[in-house]
Amino acid sequence: MSMAEKMRALLAARRPGYSLPQGLYVDREAHEFDRHAIFERHWLQAGLVSQIPRPGDYITFEVAGSSVIVLRNDDGGIGAFFNTCRHRGARICREKTGRASRRLVCPYHQWAYDLQGHLAQAPRMHPGFEREGIRLAPVRVESVAGVIFVCLSEDAPDFAPFRAALEPMLEPHELTHAKVAHTATLIERADWKLVMENARECYHCRAGHPQLLRSYSDFTAPDVSGRAAAWIAAYEARCEARGLKNGSVVGPWYEIGRYPLTEGTVSYTMDGRPAVTKRLGRVGDGDIGVMWWALQPNGFNHVAGDYAFFFQALPTGPLETTVTGTWIVHQDAVEGVDYDLARLIEVWSATNDQDRALSENNQRGVESLAYAPGPYSQTSEQLLLRFADWYCGAAERYLAAHGR
Repeated sequence: MSMAEKMRALLAARRPGYSLPQGLYVDREAHEFDRHAIFERHWLQAGLVSQIPRPGDYITFEVAGSSVIVLRNDDGGIGAFFNTCRHRGARICREKTGRASRRLVCPYHQWAYDLQGHLAQAPRMHPGFEREGIRLAPVRVESVAGVIFVCLSEDAPDFAPFRAALEPMLEPHELTHAKVAHTATLIERADWKLVMENARECYHCRAGHPQLLRSYSDFTAPDVSGRAAAWIAAYEARCEARGLKNGSVVGPWYEIGRYPLTEGTVSYTMDGRPAVTKRLGRVGDGDIGVMWWALQPNGFNHVAGDYAFFFQALPTGPLETTVTGTWIVHQDAVEGVDYDLARLIEVWSATNDQDRALSENNQRGVESLAYAPGPYSQTSEQLLLRFADWYCGAAERYLAAHGR
């Protein structure tokens, strides 16, 4: 049976409203399929515009076995290319971040490319060699309100509706004037879909995340913890007065919204007080809850009044997922003066580690002979349901267009 035939059979066996068939979580073929059908064909969050302020500054982003260079062009724009030399395929940029000055130079044979990706130098090539027309393979790239997104496919989903929805919600937080304060990476021994299913529901939060629940209020809960309508109205009015748009948007591959934290808290910290004295954007005293957005297939983001937290999960092998947490603060915030790093990262570090243990335990159970798909909660796992429906739909569309 071919990979396409196996995937069709697994998707056909899926029962709507239930967890996925076992093979989609455990089979090596499913991992390989997901690389091509999901991660090579959809928009992924790559970093911040502020990470590449000058021409030649770059970041690299690795997904589905490919590395991407995202850089500031010499005309001030943002470009993205596959990090693969057109000579013999070596990686050009070997660091996560760097500065190329005027050219990107391959360390293998010194082929050099300008900041638009065109071959500028190819030493010791034969007479008659024509370098014109040789350039780095481009990658689709977009930026919105200081955040960079890439898609490896030329046939990318329409980005315009996402931009229109995200920009007015995110722009007041001024992430164009922010910086990365800390990045942490976890290797989780679980299929990426189990990692993301865990990340898309808070059904497990009360038992699994005591640190997070000091300030997080489960906005997916049907009764919003019994809050008084007047308190919610006051929160929304406070946000509106500061130019912060309320409401939520659900798109075909994204979700965007703003929600309050637990009453009396203003940030994701153990005591609910700000972790950073310099606020992010035009937020007054920072008592504005959290602006939130998520992208299918692999990430979510929270922006409070004082700092932002980005979560991303990428498959790096069968039954292995790399989870990256990124903490964002105001560009002028100084560690040890405006924030204490241990306090800044305390809540989400604990939460990520707890989620790692939960996902790995889930994987071990799914591999059992006794596993059978079980029903998702219609009240507590709505975002998970949306993720599972999106994944199956994206997989089926890929098979219809490319499967043999």
